[in-house]
Amino acid sequence: MSASANIGDLSVLADVASGARPVRVICLGLSALDQVWRVDRPFAGGSEKIKATGYGTLGGGMAANASVAVAKLGASVAFWGRAGNDAAGHEMKAAFTAEGVDVENFRLFPDGRSSVSGVIVDSHGERQIVNFRGLYPEAADWLPLEAVARASSVLADPRWVEGAATLFREARARGIATVLDGDMAEPDVFERLLPLTDHAIFSEPALAAFAGSAEDKSLAALARFGCRVIAVTRGEGGVSWCESGQLHRQAAYAVDVVDTTGAGDVFHGAYALAIGAGLDARAAMAFSAATAAMKCRHAGGRNGIPDINECLVFMRTKP
Repeated sequence: MSASANIGDLSVLADVASGARPVRVICLGLSALDQVWRVDRPFAGGSEKIKATGYGTLGGGMAANASVAVAKLGASVAFWGRAGNDAAGHEMKAAFTAEGVDVENFRLFPDGRSSVSGVIVDSHGERQIVNFRGLYPEAADWLPLEAVARASSVLADPRWVEGAATLFREARARGIATVLDGDMAEPDVFERLLPLTDHAIFSEPALAAFAGSAEDKSLAALARFGCRVIAVTRGEGGVSWCESGQLHRQAAYAVDVVDTTGAGDVFHGAYALAIGAGLDARAAMAFSAATAAMKCRHAGGRNGIPDINECLVFMRTKP
């Protein structure tokens, strides 16, 4: 069991940060807007009015957060996705632009409605969430697939299945690595996407739901889909993955955790960047684990994501 990769294996990432090694990642999937109210206590039940101690809106969504992570780390990234031509859609688009994410193909549909959530967070950090998934066309025939030729890697979450399958087929045809964020989804979604996936990284709940167990043995059982790497992230338990029939583990980096929101999304974005830069799976896992750990030291899903050089310094100081 290895807690970290040799830093020499990761030095190529410094070239990404300097621009000497250009890396471009396409992230496709969900973008959502979270409206967050902070309260002293949650609703007790029934009709009730309580006072908020704070309020804010935060961008969210798996592939959306991953794209912001790629941008903050220092690589070039485009987000391909759908929202409504409404206030939430425009707010999300502006937030992407402020982070340096290419949103040319983040499409705001005139008759669509954006995905939004209402989140109540009490003083103990417990949450109550109401989510609206959004309404927009499933068709992906408008995606500019010629742009895939310029990508170093592509990432998708399972929320836009037609888009993910379309992107992954094009990337596979061009020999470009595909990375799947294996969050909770219906079994038929994974049955469709995994045969097109090179690197599948599940959450524990999603792996348990799809494979029947979140244990390491489930990773090998999914080898039938032909993925090069099948992995599961376990938070403070690190990450396990199966590659070429062999099981590997990467320990989590110890940090003072403030907020784990979005840590998995950040892990996926960092991993797609690392694979796009040419790192092997072991080095990519170590880099991604470090990036996600650094994010957890800050509140908010997109706050505290380091740049590549900060991450490399962090890895040199941690066992």
